[in-house]
Formats: sequence, structure tokens, C-alpha cells
Amino acid sequence: MNHTFLATAAFGLEGVVANELRRMGFEAKAEQGCARFVGDMTDAFRAQLNLRTADRVLLFLDEREVFTFEELFTFASSIPWENYISRDGMIHVTGKCVRSQLMSVRDCQSITKKAIVNRLMKKLHVDRLPEKGARYPVDVSIYKDKARLTLDMSGDALNKRGYRTWNGEAPIRETLAAALVDLSPWRSRMPLYDPCCGTGTLLIEAAIKACGRPAGLSRSFICEDFFFMDKKELAAIREAERDKHDAAPSFTISGSDIDPSALELARRHIRQAGFQKQISVTQQDLRSLNVPGEPGVFLCNPPYGERLGDRKAAQALYKEMGLLLKRHPGWRMAVITSDFAFERCFGRRATQKRRLYNGRLECEFYIF
Repeated sequence: MNHTFLATAAFGLEGVVANELRRMGFEAKAEQGCARFVGDMTDAFRAQLNLRTADRVLLFLDEREVFTFEELFTFASSIPWENYISRDGMIHVTGKCVRSQLMSVRDCQSITKKAIVNRLMKKLHVDRLPEKGARYPVDVSIYKDKARLTLDMSGDALNKRGYRTWNGEAPIRETLAAALVDLSPWRSRMPLYDPCCGTGTLLIEAAIKACGRPAGLSRSFICEDFFFMDKKELAAIREAERDKHDAAPSFTISGSDIDPSALELARRHIRQAGFQKQISVTQQDLRSLNVPGEPGVFLCNPPYGERLGDRKAAQALYKEMGLLLKRHPGWRMAVITSDFAFERCFGRRATQKRRLYNGRLECEFYIF
């Protein structure tokens, strides 16, 4: 039986996520905050294993206009929760309300849970629910008076790949890093170099793409504990996806940083991800950096001057990045930063620009 699912995405990345889903064979449509696709429950599991740029996969249950708490209760009561939540399931309701008549998130959560519990007790012919079993995360989202109910299939956000167990200062999120790899001019046959590699996230996400490894292969998803999911079938899907990717990939991905402590974390992350033989990182000053070999792509997330150091130092670095590109004829450079004076400091206008968000910071992604 097919269902509708929402692969949630950061602002500006909805189309990137939709394209990923299409490459998997789904018909996907980009919407504000997500990409919508249709499939069965095993399709949702397969999507989660492979998605690199989405935040979560949600089972879409229904949506309806609501203006009062009574209407919200009636709406929530209409969902066949007995098909999605086990009799001992732990029901956890989150919520958000934006530009709507109902603006008390706490009340909306409480009313939604009450509706779920009442329906389950009635359908299961019980007078109480123990809530000691698997956790079922339900979300009630109300935007412009339209309420949407979803069941989270992911649990931990999909950026939790399992390889980054140590964090440096201001790390870029794995899903954003994967999106930057996709949006950059780099292709796996080309050299890729990050001259401000920090803890190595961009390098690892590029390697994951280059070898075709499912991004979620080393982690679990909360839906694996749902009573309606066939555990043997999920295990078979995971094993089949594991066999698809290239276990001994050949690519040229490397990087450097001036900070030895960041490089130590990068090496740990690279080792955790299983790419210690394919990705090399060294301590280098960007001002004197020269990368030998064929032309490729510089891809980096440099300090912004907001959370790391001061703006003057960051802008001096941007100038050096422009000089770095000049020293490497035939190379291209892709950079994300929240400093909108980047082009002036870099010394030339970008060929392409795209507005993105790194966490809450509004950024531009420049390609030179």
C-alpha cells in the first residue's frame, strides 16, 4: 500500500532533495520546507538509507483547516492511529504554530495527544495505554490555519551519519555539506580540495557521494521499531544497499587546514567514516598552498567572521582565497559564507550564486 512521505529540507535545499529522490526512482515534488514523494513503507526506509541532503522523512497522515481547538481534536481523531501506533506505543507529540488562529503550541500538542489516546483506547477496547513500548513521534504543524499531522520515520535527524562523534568549532551540518557537494561543479572523476577543511565534513560527504555509499548505512531509524514494519525485509534492504556501493573507490579528495586540533578531529572523522586510505589531510597555510596535479575544484566553508575569529581576519582570508585560485589555472572554487562582502574581498564576481542557510545564518554559495 502506498503512502505520501515528506523529506524535510533546509530552506533553499528542497529542490536538491527532490532531485535526489528522483534519482532513486521516485516521483518527487519540491515544496516549502520539504520534497513530497509517494511509496510504500519499505520505500521510505530505502529513501532514508540513501538521502544525503534531507533532514528527516515523515509519513504524511493528513492536513485540514482548523480554527478552534474542537476542530483540531476532531481532525486528530479522524486519523486511523490504530494502523500506525501499537497498543503499548509511547506517543510523543511535538508541534508548531505559525500565523494561525491557534497559537498555543502546548495546547495543540495536548489536544492532539488526547485525540490519539481516545481513538486508540476506543479501537483497541482498552481503558488505558501503558506507553512502555516503541516510541512514536507525532508532529502537529499549523501554518495559516492549516493543520498537518505527520509521523516521524527517522528519529534522529538524517545528518547523524555515525562518523562524526567529535565536533570542532562551528561544524557544518552533514546534510548541508552534502548539498554543497551536489551544487558545486565537482564530479567524482575530478580532484577535490578543501583548503579550510576543519573537521573534514565536506571531504567525507564528497567521498560518500563518489563511492555511492548510502549515507545512512551505519545508523538506525526509529521506524525500524514500528510494529507495522517488517524487520526481516528492512534488514534485507539494508544488506542489498550495502552491496551496491563501491567498497574500494578511486577518487582524489584531500584537504588542509592551519589548525592542528581541527585536523586531528578531521582524521578521526575520516577514520570513523572508513576513508582513511582515500582522503588525506595536511597542515598547510592557505597563503602558500599549492596543489599539484590536474585542475579540480576547491570546495570550502571558511570562517565567517561571526562565530570564528573576527571579520577583519576572515576578510583577509577571503583575499588569499582569490589569490589561491589565481595560482591554480583551470581550477574552480565553490565557497559558502555569511559575509556578503565576500566577492569584494575575493577580488572578482562569482559565476554563480545561491542563497542558503548554515543553521540560522543566511549565507551565499559562490562558484568562481
